[in-house]
Amino acid sequence: MCYNKQYNLSKIIFLIAGSLVLLFILSPIIGMTLSVKAPYLFDTINDVQVRETIIRTIIISFTTTLIASFFAIPLAYILAKYTFPLKRIVETIVDIPIVIPHSAAGIAILGFISRDTPLGKLAQSIGLNLVDSPIAIGIAMAFVSVPYLISCSKDAFASIPDKIEKAAYTLGASPLKTFITISLPLAKRGIITGFVMMFARGMSEFGAIVIVAYHPMTAPVLIFDRFNSFGLEYAKPIAVILVLIAMMIFFLLRYYQGKIKDR
Repeated sequence: MCYNKQYNLSKIIFLIAGSLVLLFILSPIIGMTLSVKAPYLFDTINDVQVRETIIRTIIISFTTTLIASFFAIPLAYILAKYTFPLKRIVETIVDIPIVIPHSAAGIAILGFISRDTPLGKLAQSIGLNLVDSPIAIGIAMAFVSVPYLISCSKDAFASIPDKIEKAAYTLGASPLKTFITISLPLAKRGIITGFVMMFARGMSEFGAIVIVAYHPMTAPVLIFDRFNSFGLEYAKPIAVILVLIAMMIFFLLRYYQGKIKDR
C-alpha cells in the first residue's frame, strides 16, 4: 500500500515537472502566434521579399544538407563501425560547431572565405565572390548543422548488429555493396532524422550567416532586419511563418518515423 502511494506521488511529480517544461517551450510560441492578427499574417505572406527570402532559405538549406550528406554519412559510418587512433579527437572535432558561439563561427568562416584568403582568391579567379553570396550562406549553414546529421546517422549505424554485415561479407559482398544495400537501408530512419535536423537547423541559423552574408537575406536575417528597421510588430509575422514551417517539417518527420516503426 505504501509502495503504491509513493509510486503515484512520483508519477504526479514527474507529470508536473514535465508539464512545466512543455509549458515553458510552448508559451512563447503560442503567445507570439496569437498576438499576430490574421490580416497582418496574410499581408506578410503576400510580401514578395518575405516569400523570396523564405524560399531562398529553404532551397539553400536543403541543397547544403543534400551535398553534406555525401560526406557526413560515410564519416558517421566510420565512427560507428571502426576503431582507430585519435577517434575520440575526430568525434570531438565533429561536435565543435555545437559548442562554439555561432557569431564566432561566422567570423571563423569569414576568415576562411574572404577575398584575401587562398580559397577566396581561387573563387575570384573563376569569377565567384564567396562573401555575401548563397555559397557563403550554405557554408555557414553546413558548419553549424552538420554535427546533427553525423550524430543521428552514427547512432543509426551503431545499432546495426555486426553479424548482419559480416554475413554479407561471407556471401561475397564487398564492403561498399554491403554499405549501400544493407547498412544504409537499415539505418534509414536515423539518417532521415539527421537529415531533417540538419536541414531545419540550417534554415534557422542566424549568428554565422549574418556575418558572412547579410545579403542576400535568409529568413532569420530578414526577421532581424525588420525588427531593427520597423520594430517588433513587423518582425513577428515573419517569425510566426518561419516557426509554422519548422513545426510542419517536424510533424511530418514524426509521422514518417511512426510509419516506419509500425512496419
